Amino acid sequence: DYRKITVERKGETGFFTSQHIKDCMKKVVPLHLHETVWVDDELELRAYYAGHVLGAAMVYARCGNESVVYTGDYNMTPDRHLGAAWIEKVRPDVVITETTYGTTIRDSKRARERDFLEKVHSCVLRGGKVLIPCFALGRAQELCILIETYWERMGLKVPVYFSAGLTEKANRYYKLFINWTNQKIKESFVDRNPFDFKYIKPWNRDYVDLPGPMVLFATPGMLHIGTSLEVFKKWAPDERNMLIMPGYCVAGTVGAKVLSGMKVVDIDQYTQVNVNIDVQNLSFSAHADAKGIMELIRQASPRNVVLVHGEKSRMTYLKSKIMGEFGCPCYHPANGELLEIETSQDIKALMSDQLFQESWAKEQQRRQELQADGQVAEPITQLPVRGVLLLGDGGKRLPRLLDPSEFDLDQVPVVSGPNANAPTGGDQQAPAGAIAESPAAMNESDTASDTVVFSTRKVFDEAAVARRMGLDASADLSHAILAAISELLTIDSAQQVRDSKGADRSQTIEVGNSVKISAQPTDNDSLPALLVSWAWEEEELATQVLVIINRVLG
Repeated sequence: DYRKITVERKGETGFFTSQHIKDCMKKVVPLHLHETVWVDDELELRAYYAGHVLGAAMVYARCGNESVVYTGDYNMTPDRHLGAAWIEKVRPDVVITETTYGTTIRDSKRARERDFLEKVHSCVLRGGKVLIPCFALGRAQELCILIETYWERMGLKVPVYFSAGLTEKANRYYKLFINWTNQKIKESFVDRNPFDFKYIKPWNRDYVDLPGPMVLFATPGMLHIGTSLEVFKKWAPDERNMLIMPGYCVAGTVGAKVLSGMKVVDIDQYTQVNVNIDVQNLSFSAHADAKGIMELIRQASPRNVVLVHGEKSRMTYLKSKIMGEFGCPCYHPANGELLEIETSQDIKALMSDQLFQESWAKEQQRRQELQADGQVAEPITQLPVRGVLLLGDGGKRLPRLLDPSEFDLDQVPVVSGPNANAPTGGDQQAPAGAIAESPAAMNESDTASDTVVFSTRKVFDEAAVARRMGLDASADLSHAILAAISELLTIDSAQQVRDSKGADRSQTIEVGNSVKISAQPTDNDSLPALLVSWAWEEEELATQVLVIINRVLG
């Protein structure tokens, strides 16, 4: 249709052809809501329901470690035929959002609908005609359902029309894709398709001069061309008639001029129209208002926000609100302006049970303190943690986030590699929590790189463990615990289990190549504990060993 108007009516040349459109459509790949599509090894796409019109979707795109949400047009308020937009907390680097109504907060939808119906009814009762300019997809269906329901409830006989063509074609797609509508429409679809209108009939241009009241939904919505403009020129001089503008009008269009209060409007260089018609501006736009935009940003939790598709003054005000409430950078570039945004890299890491439990306990304590002070404790949606991050090997092994107590930090030496010329004496520091082998040990084992070793202390209650194991006060509890662990490991583990004793008669259990379990010497001020250590390469085996130790200690 756009090509037909531009080429055939306006006479422009060098435009794309119908064949170009067909060739382009052959490359279109349908995308279901919430379906993840990998375009190549790095580019990931996912669609989310936008609620603006039938088929409208927001797109989440990730390439490597950087991600963007592009909203397009969306609506955060459910209406009579579509649901509200929604997106997961995807935490993208950038959200690019429209701001058509960036400073507007709409009143109640129910109040707007009641006001709309009362104005239409009052006009037709006095014998007037009602012109409702709207775009073919979205608002036309919304307002048609509203009028259809009201006409049926009130038993009105006044004719209602919608301009044929694109709107009629759009209604066929609404009937076909009923699953994209809201729950109420889906439920009523079992009895009757709500888009099979009983009271609303196709428009014929010969009806424009018919006497008596009528209601017409006509495209386009800004009165700049088409049926809506042609009918406006005919009906505008009569003060009995009414013009209801339900959507946004771009500056310079006839719709914008009428809404500004002009009583004489220049349609073109040859045509002037006296505007005696009753003009009403009732916003039924399917764009998000200021509250809706803020809610979408809250849902997605982006690091940066870019505002587009709005007026500069409105975007400037909304920018300050976003930065004040969410504390993230916000931009509103001009058309054609290049915007460069620095991004930080996310690191996915496995958190140790000990770190999670301690962090969770601290957060619960903080909530209890807030409640004790009479403050409201919000549900836990984020958990602050403070730990030691050990990066992975760049392959399948993920980084680990561990509690500092899982390392014996006082024993962390300088890393020394097998090369005799390697720097020593503090020139090369080990990662937090790492224990490096000596050069001699490295040479003996012919290992090509430094070995990273973890250690953790498992503190236990002597009296409780002794009761569980049926031991009296004279028994060697540490020896009994290690013997029980050794026996279970021999049964449950496929790895070789070895017991050894040191010169000081201390006992150590060795599993696999690196896992070691020993009783930690205690004094009067410290609790009894087992010391467990393992190499990075045998992390999974160490996890199995720790499970068995927990079974023994209870």
